[in-house]
Amino acid sequence: MIAIRRLEAADAEVLQGELALLLRDAVEGGASIGFVLPFAPGEVESYWRGVLVAQREGGRILLAAFEDEALIGSVQLALEPRANSRHRAEVMKLMVLRSHRGWGVGAALMAALLEAARASGRTLLLLDVRAGDPAERMYRGLGFAAFGRVPGHARSPDGAFADTNFHYLILPSGGDALGQ
Repeated sequence: MIAIRRLEAADAEVLQGELALLLRDAVEGGASIGFVLPFAPGEVESYWRGVLVAQREGGRILLAAFEDEALIGSVQLALEPRANSRHRAEVMKLMVLRSHRGWGVGAALMAALLEAARASGRTLLLLDVRAGDPAERMYRGLGFAAFGRVPGHARSPDGAFADTNFHYLILPSGGDALGQ
């Protein structure tokens, strides 16, 4: 049974080793999430320390997927702190262990992320994804709309330049969502 849980900074700190293994597995499996192989010494651990800081400062929501008690995936929501932008957030670093891809873990993480975004008062979500990445189909299925493509925007884990597609999703709210 797969369970999705929100991890507070203290939880994430305890799971840092497992989170590091998850990130390594995702990137080694080809996920384009901001890293190029080979990893620099300490790069993955430094990344997760930065996530912990962002969580403690209230700028990041970290959701994790578990099979029994084993960590099998995660996704993050970066909350925009500026006064004129507190209605929006960025979806970041959707990762699922290669051994668990195709099981609906990514979709379950994203469903929980959408609920967390609504609960935090966010009505506009943004994300970027490598053009043609399998996750792009899932994002579109959730209602994300593409609004631009930048050629050679980022490098894939193998170092090759890749185009990036940018997407947004407007979440309905009880109030005035984006003036609608």
